[in-house]
Amino acid sequence: MLRGFKNFLMRGDVVVVAIGLIVALAFSTLIKAFTDFVINPIITRIQGKNSIGLGWQLGKPGNPATYVNVGAFISAIVYFVVFMAVVYFMIVVPYKHTQARRGVTVFGDPTPAKTCPSCLSEDIPAAAPKCRYCGSDQPPQGADRPAQV
Repeated sequence: MLRGFKNFLMRGDVVVVAIGLIVALAFSTLIKAFTDFVINPIITRIQGKNSIGLGWQLGKPGNPATYVNVGAFISAIVYFVVFMAVVYFMIVVPYKHTQARRGVTVFGDPTPAKTCPSCLSEDIPAAAPKCRYCGSDQPPQGADRPAQV
C-alpha cells in the first residue's frame, strides 16, 4: 500500500503541479503586496483620504491610506526570491537527483520539436516520421531548412 502511494507521489506531473502551486502562492503574495502598498494608496489619493516607512506620501502627512509603501513591496520581492530558492534547493534539486537515479530526466532542456505542415501542431518531435495529431507524413529532419547558396 505504501509503495503505491510513493509511486503516485513520485510521478513527474504530480511534483510539477505541486511546484506550480507553490510558485503561484508565492507570486500571489508578491502581487498582493504590490496592490496593497503601491496601487491602493494611489487610488486612495485620487479619492481624497493618511503611514510611516520607505516610500512617498501622496496626500496629507500622516495619512496611511495615501502612502506608497515601497518598503513593503521590496520585502515581498525578497520574500519571493528567498521562498523560490528554498523551493528549488529543498524540493527540485532532491527530486531531480532521485529521478536521475531512476533513469528519468526531469526539468531538463526541452527536446527539439518541429511544426506539422498539415495541422500546424508545434510540438512534434524533430525525428518523428508522422504527426501524432493528424497522422500526416513529416519531412525528414533538417529538410525544412532553406538551401545554402
